[in-house]
Amino acid sequence: DEEEDYMSDLFLKQDVRPGLPMVRRGKEAIQKEEKQKEANEKNRQKSIKEEEKERRDLVLKSALGNENKGFALLQKMGYKSGQALGKSGEGIVEPIPLNIKTGRSGLGHEELKKRKAEEKLENYRQKLHMKKQANEQAADQFRVRFKNKQEERKMEGDLRKSQRACQQLDVQKDIDVPKESWFWIEPEEDDKNDEEDKEDECTSSDLSVSEKLHILTAYLREEHFYCIWCGTTYDDSEDLSSNCPGDTAADHD
Repeated sequence: DEEEDYMSDLFLKQDVRPGLPMVRRGKEAIQKEEKQKEANEKNRQKSIKEEEKERRDLVLKSALGNENKGFALLQKMGYKSGQALGKSGEGIVEPIPLNIKTGRSGLGHEELKKRKAEEKLENYRQKLHMKKQANEQAADQFRVRFKNKQEERKMEGDLRKSQRACQQLDVQKDIDVPKESWFWIEPEEDDKNDEEDKEDECTSSDLSVSEKLHILTAYLREEHFYCIWCGTTYDDSEDLSSNCPGDTAADHD
């Protein structure tokens, strides 16, 4: 063999960039693999289902000819290719499509699956609706409880205000003992073991805050002609009834 001439045109025209042989070999391998796949696909023996499908598609794509007895009878009755069926041409133009069943499930199985899926979806929607209603109901109950709590706190404040006013007015009339133990603000107990104070506390706790406020308001109006809502002491009962709107906060609002 003759030695290569490194100064010849053939050698100089060669692409000698680094890594190029690897790229070229990779492309050749991919092309070879694709050709092998094509050859395998051509040589592969088709299954019976695939052959039936190809024959069926081929027949469905081709129009009916005169050799078809049904089509020949239609032509004898005046039918022309591409014309709609029916005496007035109100029928269909294209044949009814075939619905090929390929699965092994029984008749009506697909409709059953569809109906079950719809029922499942409807149950899911109902659960979401019920959950939404429960959340709304819980939110409403929270708002009611919060409002009631605020109203209760307001009544407790009004009761303490009425107790202070009652104590002050009673003292001015030289009344040393309140008509009811809870009419005045109770002082802090020094001796917590006092049984009598405990009994009074139990008795007063039988009444709610609103009931105590109502009773104490009536006492202030009758005994001292004083309206806790107006913050005014009237001259007499006639002056109170004529100038005071009422005996509750709602009346004054």
